[in-house]
Formats: sequence, C-alpha cells, structure tokens
Amino acid sequence: MAVASAERSGGDDRGHFAERVRPSLEETSALARHYNLIPVAQTFIDDTETPVSAFLKLRGDGPAFLLESAEQGRVGRYSFIGFAPRQVVRWSLKDGGDPYALAAAQLAHFRAAPSPGLPFAGGAVGLFAYDLVRTVEPLGPPNPDPLGLPDLALMLTGPLVVFDHLKHTITVLANAYADEALERSHKEALETIASVRRRLKEAVPRPDPLPSPDRRMPDFRSAMAPGAFEAAVSRIIQYIRAGDAYQVVPSQRWSAAVPVQAFSIYRGLRAVNPSPYMYFLDFGDFEVAGASPEPLITVSGPRVSTRPIAGTRPRGATIEEDRRLAQELLSDPKERAEHVMLVDLGRNDLGRVCAYGTVRVDEFMAVENYSHVMHIVSNVSGRLRPGVGALDALASVLPAGTLSGAPKVRAMQIIDELEPVKRGGYGGAIGWVSYEGDLDTCIHIRTVVVKDGVAHIQAGGGTVADALPEFEQRESEAKARAVLEAIELAIAQPDWP
Repeated sequence: MAVASAERSGGDDRGHFAERVRPSLEETSALARHYNLIPVAQTFIDDTETPVSAFLKLRGDGPAFLLESAEQGRVGRYSFIGFAPRQVVRWSLKDGGDPYALAAAQLAHFRAAPSPGLPFAGGAVGLFAYDLVRTVEPLGPPNPDPLGLPDLALMLTGPLVVFDHLKHTITVLANAYADEALERSHKEALETIASVRRRLKEAVPRPDPLPSPDRRMPDFRSAMAPGAFEAAVSRIIQYIRAGDAYQVVPSQRWSAAVPVQAFSIYRGLRAVNPSPYMYFLDFGDFEVAGASPEPLITVSGPRVSTRPIAGTRPRGATIEEDRRLAQELLSDPKERAEHVMLVDLGRNDLGRVCAYGTVRVDEFMAVENYSHVMHIVSNVSGRLRPGVGALDALASVLPAGTLSGAPKVRAMQIIDELEPVKRGGYGGAIGWVSYEGDLDTCIHIRTVVVKDGVAHIQAGGGTVADALPEFEQRESEAKARAVLEAIELAIAQPDWP
C-alpha cells in the first residue's frame, strides 16, 4: 500500500511536512517488549478540513465521538474524533459492583506506548452519570428513570483523528496490539490510516432528501408540573433555615420530540455557545451533545485539580460594561460567600485522595468571560496519594458541589426528595481517561441527550437561604436557553438533517 512505504504518499500532499508513519514495524517490535498497545500514527498538513466535516465523513453507523474546545473566545488547540471503538463499556446501578473498578480494569488491560506531543492518544471516552455517587455515598435507590440510560458509558478508542489547530495538522492514529500477531496488527493499523485518509478526501455527505422546509421548533415541557419547581425551591429554603444544608442545587428536565438530528444540535451549540468543553457522543441508542463551561477534575500524572465555577453575571455590551459587571460580581457578598463555600468543598473532596498537606488553592476568585456570561472561577489542586488513580479521584468529587450543594450528601438527599426523575447524566461528568492514567472531565451541563428522537435538557441553580423561588425558576430556564437556541438554529438550517 502507498502509505505503508512510510515516507510520502503522493504529489497532492502539501508543503515539505514529513509524513512518515511511525513507529515502523521494526520500532513497533521493539516497543512490544514493554507495551501491548502501540499507537501507529501519521501526521500531515491540512488547513482546509474541519472537525465537523471530518466527523461527518468518518463517523459511520456505530458509536463515535467528537471532542472540541474554545477558551476565552479562541478555538482550543486540539480536537479529537473517534469511531469504530474497540469496545463499549456500559454499567447501570442495577448491575451491582463498582463501576470505577470496572472502568479501571478495562483500561488496565492495555499498556500503551507513549505518543509524545499529544495530550490524548487513546483510552476511554464517555460519560459518568450523576447517580454513580450512589456507589460511593449512602443515598439509597434513585428516582424513577424514564430514559433508561446507563450510568457509565465509555468507548475504548480504536482509530483516533487529532486536529492540531495551532500547527494546522491532522494526526491519524491506529493501534497495533502486541497480544495479537504483531506484524499483521501493524499492517492493519497502516491500512486503517490509509482508509481514513481516503475518506477524508471524499466530499462531505449531504442529507438526501433535504430536510423539510416546514420544520418548526417544538414545545419543550418540564417533567415538573407548573409551580412545582418553585415549590421545591421553597422547601429547600425551609431545609436551609432549619440547618440541614447551606446550599442545594435543584434542577428540572424539559423534553420534546425534535425534527433534527443530534449532531446538528451539536453544530448549533458550538456556534451559539462556544465553550472550553464541547462534545458529541454517539452510543448508538442515545446521543449526547454539549458545550460545558465547567471542568470537573483533571489528572496529569500525580497532579490533580478541580476548578469550581460559581457566581454569574451576563456579559456586557462593551469592554467597560464587562469591567463594571465583573467588579459588581466580585463585590457581591452573597456570590462571594457561595463561591468560598464551594472552594472549601473542592478542597475537602481532593483531600480524600491527595497526600496530606498538598491541597492548595492556587487561583482564587478570578473572573472568566464566556460567550453569554461571566463567572467567578477558582482552582484547587493537589498531589494524589501513592496507589490512588485518576478514577479514584473522579469518584471523590463526582458530582461537583456546584451541581449538588453543601454539605453534599444531605443536599443530594434533598434533591432526591424533590426532583421527580433520576438525574442520569445531568450533573455528572463527560470526558476521557487515557491508557497512561491521565484524565480530563467536565461537568455535564449545557447539554442535550437525544434518545428515540426526543431531546432532553436539564438545568437548575444553587438555592440558598435568601433565594426567591420565582427568580430560581427564571434562572433554570435561562441556563437551558443556550441548548434551546442551538436546536432552533439547527432546525433553521436548510441542509442540516
């Protein structure tokens, strides 16, 4: 095969960028003495392909994912596309056992050779639902679950396509496995890379037939009866004044059948709400599309960090108005008190898995601007204890205090009492765990779940003693608005299926 010669693949390649496929079979054989998974990669210049167009060409009919990022108004450096996963791992509460141990065991099957220069070159990508906390804390059974989704759903990566938006390169990775016939496995990896490159040269598939021009935005209805969310907020205020909690974060879910595909909603989200964490996960029987501003936990080697976001104002129309609103936000004693409480909760969560004396608040109450709003942000970090892995760290913080409350266990008990349905993904985590043991996850918010043609959106907000129920209702609706705008935008596009 042309690509197997390993040097250059033809005259249509651009510039003088070396396109060698690495490692060679000889190098792979040497690596196989220490590793049983060897990523084989080819990097090439391409400044015309986009992650969306590439995903449309590559996704196929099976499970697939796209991960992107936009930081402070700029496109993040890397985007990741995965398809044809080696395995899909699912777990639900009814299955029993330890889901974190299950995920760790699946990853532990593979000892991956390093891929220098890439933040992620393979591992598990997917979701960790809010209700996984029931395997860690004494909360009892969940509320009724009309969606029937798994509480853990992970794709173990097969082929991976990585966009480097700084260098304008695409890297295609396919794995060779030392536990199989190595020469054949390496050849199959080369063939996969060649196939991906051929598919990337094809035209973007277009819907046939085109969507109906009569598509309309559906009416989303809450799972809570009119007035029920405000009543839940009022009950929470009573609990807080009685001393049960300092803060509780109730939510509600809206649902509607939508005349548009889930990936088109994702395309709308990345347009109306570019965020540090943007993701589309297709598990076959359900899909998840989101644009979350809030990291949950990051692990790099022994270092772990969490980044509480609490305190919000709308963006101003000018730089001067942004500055005024930021100062107003930082001067609000209620916003400051809530934020400090959640920073303390983050310190406590990390303290459960970090070496004594290593937990630090290394950024405190900075204001970060996003497309529609600004937030108060802090950063808490520490060093994991020996023997503690990335998934142990995730279990220690999930769900975030910003999506549950404080004290966390009592707040979640109150949520169980007042919300009518199981939360599922909402308030949980989306992200990846690498074969090397690193992890990067965000909080499952500003997200839509689509199953059987029905879209489900969930949002809420932190309730404290002086909260106003009517305001909290409006706040939850406002937080759902970005996803609703994305759906409306997708429906309006004449060639988005």
